[in-house]
Amino acid sequence: MVLDTGSELSWLRCKKEPNFTSIFNPLASKTYTKIPCSSQTCKTRTSDLTLPVTCDPAKLCHFIISYADASSVEGHLAFETFRFGSLTRPATVFGCMDSGSSSNSEEDAKTTGLMGMNRGSLSFVNQMGFGKFSYCISGLDSTGFLLLGEARYSWLKPLNYTPLVQMSTPLPYFDRVAYSVQLEGIKVNNKVLPLPKSVFVPDHTGAGQTMVDSGTQFTFLLGPVYSALRKEFLLQTAGVLRVLNEPHYVFQGAMDLCYLIDSTSSSLPYLPVVKLMFRGAEMSVSGQRLLYRVPGEVRGKDSVWCFTFGNSDELGISSFLIGHHQQQNVWMEYDLENSRIGFAELRCDLAGQRLGLDVKNLA
Repeated sequence: MVLDTGSELSWLRCKKEPNFTSIFNPLASKTYTKIPCSSQTCKTRTSDLTLPVTCDPAKLCHFIISYADASSVEGHLAFETFRFGSLTRPATVFGCMDSGSSSNSEEDAKTTGLMGMNRGSLSFVNQMGFGKFSYCISGLDSTGFLLLGEARYSWLKPLNYTPLVQMSTPLPYFDRVAYSVQLEGIKVNNKVLPLPKSVFVPDHTGAGQTMVDSGTQFTFLLGPVYSALRKEFLLQTAGVLRVLNEPHYVFQGAMDLCYLIDSTSSSLPYLPVVKLMFRGAEMSVSGQRLLYRVPGEVRGKDSVWCFTFGNSDELGISSFLIGHHQQQNVWMEYDLENSRIGFAELRCDLAGQRLGLDVKNLA
């Protein structure tokens, strides 16, 4: 399952398709129960979902979820018994997905569903009753591990914590069930971008919040902040990196700073460190986490690599999104009990070995 801290409802593929290797078959389960649209669960427990549920022709509680990458899924809600380790939770609400549109069908074919981990009442972490969870994504191939509950290890260095931003009044563009933190500035090799603090603060509509989202691949910044970071990174890498001078080439519709790097080169040149300055904590983004090799894009002897920060405005998103590429080799702790997020840099493959996990098999 895809681990997604940016969405609420967990769902499984329930309809057999030629390209899907694994699906959930409701007919093989004795504890599976469909949720009718007349039920209290459908009427009262779905209020945090981004789109309102409806009643399908079979009078089942029907959901549609659309994601930031323009993909979407739909199906009906159901109860099922979920087991995780020694914990058993009967009547857990999830989505039985029977249709959807994908932005990456090859990747999607490898998964059976999605685990919604945000702060909404129907999220997996809330329904299972965990007050804390952690994960660590390896930089090699995005494998890693998820830990539910307390994580206390002598080898784990102290985490830096930033508080979750709470919004008591509903605002049209503020996602109240997201893991929202306060970004206060950005540094490039210790040079702070000359931006007023106000550009990082949500406005009166709630637009401009900063969300930590494991379900989004890269990090997206609002226009003025992206432009300032792009300009400074270009300046500090002049003479080190060759810019791809193709004005019309924009990776994933929002990433317009790309470079040419010799395909035979075994490592990236030295790059300036980008530091995201959150309230009370900083997250360093360096080396391989700053550039992404675009599959299949070659110019002569060179490969195309793009800067892993993009422009939210180009995607029509009115927020800052911290994606999973920037979270690679960072221990991420979501502490719901104390309303905070903690992080510390470490090699996730080595941490996995210390936990006695074969991280390669946890993709």
